[in-house]
Amino acid sequence: MGVSRFQGSRWCNVSNTENKVYLKNAYRVLLTRARQGMVIFVPPGDAGDSTRPPEYYDGTFNSLRELGLPKIDG
Repeated sequence: MGVSRFQGSRWCNVSNTENKVYLKNAYRVLLTRARQGMVIFVPPGDAGDSTRPPEYYDGTFNSLRELGLPKIDG
């Protein structure tokens, strides 16, 4: 899977290597700074919404679950 960023009303692929490294590191920093009470929200995929393709969001959700993150129903 490539690196994407949200711009305006759509996802854009990031092709510049330096920008890819920066974005990946930014997410890594955000995820490692939360020590207690962190919640990761992954919206459900929606085939009718081009910004939420099911194969992307559902795949992300399933990957996090496989890593052992619990699902919080609410």
